[in-house]
Amino acid sequence: MSASCCGPSHDRSASPAWRRALWIALVANGLMFLVEMAAGAASGSRALQADALDFLGDAANYAISLGVLGMALVWRARAALAKGITIVAFGLYVIVAALWAALGSATPDPKVMGSVGLLALVVNVGVALMLYRFRDGDANMRSVWICSRNDAIGNVAVMLAALGVLGTGTAWPDLIVAALMAMLALTGGFHIVRQARAEVASTREAKALAA
Repeated sequence: MSASCCGPSHDRSASPAWRRALWIALVANGLMFLVEMAAGAASGSRALQADALDFLGDAANYAISLGVLGMALVWRARAALAKGITIVAFGLYVIVAALWAALGSATPDPKVMGSVGLLALVVNVGVALMLYRFRDGDANMRSVWICSRNDAIGNVAVMLAALGVLGTGTAWPDLIVAALMAMLALTGGFHIVRQARAEVASTREAKALAA
């Protein structure tokens, strides 16, 4: 992120377009959480359930982003830090759940996985395209873009897992994709945490110099 992104003339965090995009993303992710959680439970897919929890986490993240609109950079950075830590926690949870399921998991329904994964992909690609122009903002704005990007990638992975389950007749493709989604979440979460910590430190330094 360039230093100019933090300047008043380049601060887009309080723009009506950003607020509108966040509301649309919040509603879309909340609805898809309900759909994927129900489908994951019905089909026995760990990958779908992992993606559903990701939708829930993203909905919460968008709600937090709406709550800090117009606030000082330090507060937006702190919100991004909290979101980054949440993403990391989600990734760890999915890894543990996948390992646990590997001990005795029934084969999930690939048709449900594929159809719901396709629906989720359409929703997430739409949200990601809508948020693409905000990807180079502060840590809070970038965290929203990273969540949407990871979701779209995860949905493609779920559909590939469905094909794998269909072809092999085992749950392993589903579990492997769930673990890969967790690693993607960990990578994105750590990136957000690093940028947010840097922004918090820079605002503290600026405040100290001005005192």
